[in-house]
Amino acid sequence: MTESSAAPKPVRSWPQLLTSLRADAEQIGQQGGVQAVERQHSKGRLTARERVAALIDPGTELLELGRFAAFAMYADYGGAPAASVVCGIARVAGRSCLVIANDATVKAGAFFPMTAKKVLRSQRLALNCRLPVIYLVDSAGVFLPLQDEVFPDEDDFGRIFRNNAVLSALGVPQLAAIMGNCVAGGGYLPVLCDKVLMTEGSGLYLAGPALVKAAIGQEVTDEELGGATMHASVSG
Repeated sequence: MTESSAAPKPVRSWPQLLTSLRADAEQIGQQGGVQAVERQHSKGRLTARERVAALIDPGTELLELGRFAAFAMYADYGGAPAASVVCGIARVAGRSCLVIANDATVKAGAFFPMTAKKVLRSQRLALNCRLPVIYLVDSAGVFLPLQDEVFPDEDDFGRIFRNNAVLSALGVPQLAAIMGNCVAGGGYLPVLCDKVLMTEGSGLYLAGPALVKAAIGQEVTDEELGGATMHASVSG
C-alpha cells in the first residue's frame, strides 16, 4: 500500500473528544500521584489543591488557569502535572483574588520552565486586573536538571521577582503563606511580598541543613536555620 492510498486516521466525534479531555483533566487533578499525595499527608501537610479549597470562600469555586500547562511534557522526568503549580481566581473573604499554590507532590514543588511561564501569566493577570495575590508556597526552587531552560528568555524565572516588585509599587497586595520547606529559588518570592505567614514545621532558607554542613561544617536544624520562630524573632 502506498502512502497516498493509506487509510485515513479515524476522526473522533466531539463527545469522544470531550470525554478524553475530561479524563485528562481528572488525571491532572491527581497531582503527583497517589503515593506522592500520601507522602505529603504523612508530613501533616495538605496538597496544593486541598489548600486552595480550604482557603477560598465556602460555596465558591476556583476558576483555574492553565490546568493543562506542561501537558504531556517532561516525560523523561516523570511529567509535571499542571506545571507543578495550581493557579486561579477565587473569592477570599468576599474579594476576588489571584491564588498561586506550589504543588509539592510534583518534584517537591520545583519550578520547571513551564512553571515559571504559568506563574508569570498569572501575575500579569493580577497586574492588569489589580487582583490581590495569595501565594501558598511549598517549593524546592528551580528543577535543577532543566535550570538552563528556566532562566533564559524574557519569560524567565527571575522575572517573577521583578513582577513582585512591580505589583508592590502599584499597591497591589501580595500575601505569602509558607507551608513547607522553601529552599533556594523557592525562598525568594515570599520575602518580596507585603505579608508573610509561616506554618509550624515549615522552613525558609537558601540552603538546607545538609548543604550548610557540607559547606562550613556547622550542624543546624531546619528550625534553627529557617523556621517560623527564627524568622519571627531574628530575621524579621
